[in-house]
Amino acid sequence: MHIRSGLWAGLVLAVIAGVSGQACLAGTPTAQMTPLILSVQDAPVPFLGSDGRVHLVYELWLENFSSGDVALKSVEVLGDGAALQRLDAGAIASRLQPAGTRAPTGTLAKSAQGLLFLHVALDTGAPIPKQLSHRITMRVAAAPPGSEEMTESGGVSEVDHRKVAVIGPPLRGERYISADSCCDASRHTRAALPINGRVWLGQRFAVDWEQMDSQDRIYSGPKEDPKSYTIFGQEALAVADGSVSSITEGQAEQVPGKYPTRISLDEADGNSVILDLGNQQYALYAHMQPGSIKVHPGERVKRGQVLGLVGNTGNSLAPHLHFQVMDGPSSLTANGLPYEIDQFEVTGKTPGTEAFDEAEEKGVPVPITAIPPPHTVKEALPLDQLVVSFAASR
Repeated sequence: MHIRSGLWAGLVLAVIAGVSGQACLAGTPTAQMTPLILSVQDAPVPFLGSDGRVHLVYELWLENFSSGDVALKSVEVLGDGAALQRLDAGAIASRLQPAGTRAPTGTLAKSAQGLLFLHVALDTGAPIPKQLSHRITMRVAAAPPGSEEMTESGGVSEVDHRKVAVIGPPLRGERYISADSCCDASRHTRAALPINGRVWLGQRFAVDWEQMDSQDRIYSGPKEDPKSYTIFGQEALAVADGSVSSITEGQAEQVPGKYPTRISLDEADGNSVILDLGNQQYALYAHMQPGSIKVHPGERVKRGQVLGLVGNTGNSLAPHLHFQVMDGPSSLTANGLPYEIDQFEVTGKTPGTEAFDEAEEKGVPVPITAIPPPHTVKEALPLDQLVVSFAASR
């Protein structure tokens, strides 16, 4: 029998020998080749989105332990054994990123590792599963002739049913846009960073809060002047009672319209504040104005207290408030956690990130679809590209 080289050469013969010698033993599991090694590093935490549905956001790690390419045809997400979601080849190709890249692909090269970014929105009223698993159909180039089409199951993970933080708004006022928010905006959700020997996704649930003026423009005036932007100088508010874990100061305002060059990791957040909310939950406020931070490390703060002013420092393209909740006191070596804002009003929605980016680039009104009538949402995470108003913090 002809066996291809690489993964299959010695291993297939060993498996065949093992099976033939043990097949008669009662209860012996059948050996199956699994060229993809599947795992979940960070179990998903269920949370309620502003659409009224429970969401699960996480990453499925795939390691191609073969000597040829593996083309993924479908991925099924199972909750307690029942199908929750199925991704076809096209959906996979938009969500699978080889390690160290941001360009998605539907094929994992030989000996490569990748992250499949998954987002499951449960049907309204559906029970939250206790355990997730995955079933993948694929074409394995290194398999023997006639055996290239394979199905594999794995990546078992418990669902993390920890309590989600319910917080107040990080800003006050109206006409804010929840840019690059959960759950499929790639800039934050897929920002995996290898630091200190581990891959972290601190921005998994981050939002870039931007604001429109009365004519739906992000800025009015010279594009290069931070003061032209509607949100510039807005007060960033403590979302809960807590303590100041750390602050970063001393960075100058960046020129809007282009990302700065030669920014180091410890400068990426610009002037920033990290609050300790308790229960291993920390809130990051990034890109604040120079000299505007009003709190000090170790200080106790109250919900609604002003922390500083929105600016354009650090790795920022335009003035905005970058806000996230995470499980550690460092924005680099922590994982993003979902949270729920206790109350906000949704008044509209943009067509999507591309349309928003174009409007911001050109300084023209953002195309907004009104949501009549505006409705109040309670204890939920604002999803991507919504127009949101916040009442004064209680």
